[in-house]
Amino acid sequence: MRAPLTKLARTSGVLAMVAVDQREALRGMFAAHQSTPVPDSQLTQFKVDVARELSPYASALLVDQEFGIDAIIDQKALKNSCGLIAAADLLVGPPGGAATDTAIDPDVDPIRMRDIGSVGLKFLVLWRNDESPDMRAQLVEDFNKLCRVSGLPSIIEIIVKPPTDSTKSFNREEELIVAAKEAAAWKPDLYKAEVPFHGEGDLSAITKNAERISEAIGSPWVVLSNGVKQPFFNEAVKACAMGGASGFLAGRAVWADIVGASDIPKALREVSIPRLEQLAEIVDSYAKPWSSWN
Repeated sequence: MRAPLTKLARTSGVLAMVAVDQREALRGMFAAHQSTPVPDSQLTQFKVDVARELSPYASALLVDQEFGIDAIIDQKALKNSCGLIAAADLLVGPPGGAATDTAIDPDVDPIRMRDIGSVGLKFLVLWRNDESPDMRAQLVEDFNKLCRVSGLPSIIEIIVKPPTDSTKSFNREEELIVAAKEAAAWKPDLYKAEVPFHGEGDLSAITKNAERISEAIGSPWVVLSNGVKQPFFNEAVKACAMGGASGFLAGRAVWADIVGASDIPKALREVSIPRLEQLAEIVDSYAKPWSSWN
């Protein structure tokens, strides 16, 4: 029996969620806009600002323990109507760069996360067709134990990567489907997938492949925005919702281009809130309520 997602959802039963759990990648985004180093405190302040400004318009907010959760809780920046999702993944990679691997974050105590108000735990898997599915399954089982001990819903995200052996073939669109089939065996309460075709080109093709993801995973799923250019994201969400997605859990398409603004709270209000409102309208109209999967 899957855990209910009521505390992550809008009243319509669909999911309009914001991710702000980026870590070194976010530092890199800020570094592109300034000549001085980017301290941890700058990342934390950004996450607090996002929580304060966007949580009234989001059904849930995904945040990391390393730079965000405690400050957001301490400063009461999260609106009560917005569920808190705690990232349970340790992102391995270079300073200021994207993650190259993931592991369970030993500093994330699932009981504590529940007790401070989290209503879900999330784990990222970087999926490569030439790496061991058994090792992935073990990693996910370790994550699922955290969810079981805390009683919190499991949110599993897969980002499909080219194989480590560059001579091997890589068909991203087909591997999104293969990865979803593999993830189905992990029984996530919510699956988080990439948008087919990066949200570009024929929208009916995006919907068709979203239908294939729906069939492969067989349970509620949402799209992320990484890899989708911002102007394409709304239509991409609509196309995926028409293919069975229950909504989105997105960061970059909502707030990436305001990183580096002189007044971040103002930019969030003027740029990101209207985007979030439009996206919420789209999923209310087209997405499949999570409960209709049961």
